[in-house]
Amino acid sequence: MRVFSGLLELEQSVGTHLGWSTWHTVTQEQVDAFAATTGDRQWIHTDPARAAAGPFGVTIAHGFLTLSLVSALTWEVYRVDGVTAVLNYGADRLRFPAPVPVGARVRAGVQLSSVTPAGTGHRVLARTTVQIEGADKPACVLDGLSVVVP
Repeated sequence: MRVFSGLLELEQSVGTHLGWSTWHTVTQEQVDAFAATTGDRQWIHTDPARAAAGPFGVTIAHGFLTLSLVSALTWEVYRVDGVTAVLNYGADRLRFPAPVPVGARVRAGVQLSSVTPAGTGHRVLARTTVQIEGADKPACVLDGLSVVVP
C-alpha cells in the first residue's frame, strides 16, 4: 500500500501508477447478496444451472457489483494520511469491457490523473482498472472522482 502524508504529497504523484490491490475472489454468495439488495435477479447472475448453458458457461457478476468493489480495492492501493474525509464524487467515464465469471479473482490498479482544489477540499481524478486474473480484457475501467477533505 502506498501511503501519502497529505495532499501535497498526493499532488506530487499525479501521472503515476499507484499500485495494485490484492486479488479477491468473486463468489456466488456476493452475487446473490447484490442481486437481493438491488433487485437485479437476472438469471445470468443468479441461476448457475441456466447460466451453464448460457453465453459464458457460468454465472457472472453484475457490472455494478464489480464497480462497487472498487472502493474496497482502492483502499488497498493507497491512502492519504492527515485528512478528515475522502468522499465519492462521481465518475467521468465507466466501462465494463469483460464480464467477471463467478469464481474469478479480480484486483484493482490505480493511475492518479489529477488533484485540484475544489470547494471543501481537493478533487481527485483517478483511473481504476479492475483486472480479471488470466483475462485479456479488464472487467471495469473507471475514471472516478473523489473529494479529499483536509
